[in-house]
Amino acid sequence: MLGINKKQAPPAIRSAIGVGMQVSGRCSFQDGLQIEGTVLGDVTGDEGAPSMLLVHEGGRVEGAISADHIVVAGLVVGPVLARERLELLASGRIEGDVRYKTLEMQPGAVVAGQLQPQVTPPPPVRELPAPVEPAAPEAAPIEPTFELRPDKTE
Repeated sequence: MLGINKKQAPPAIRSAIGVGMQVSGRCSFQDGLQIEGTVLGDVTGDEGAPSMLLVHEGGRVEGAISADHIVVAGLVVGPVLARERLELLASGRIEGDVRYKTLEMQPGAVVAGQLQPQVTPPPPVRELPAPVEPAAPEAAPIEPTFELRPDKTE
């Protein structure tokens, strides 16, 4: 399949908009959606489960797209939100702002918009306990102020 990371199994492609098809309106999908035709409207992968959107070479979306994993080999005119990973293949073109966690872009791919990485915030810093006050310096030994007399045993 197009640019899919072999290390993790992608969601199954269960829906397709084929070559020569045109869909107008908002589309939402679960698992995977493959676009080889044209969509005039927003395309959104369900946030409750892993989602993958493939815009094939010759495919076109005019609207916002969002999914966990997005692969673009065609044309997207509108903002893009890749919640996990965005792959732009050499024939891919995006005309709009792009937000992503991980980006892979092949030579020849074009983005006409701003790239905005979604940085995962670092884990919270644990507060350290307050520093312990140093103990008072050791006092000098006390010298007896009286004399010890030997026992008088006579």
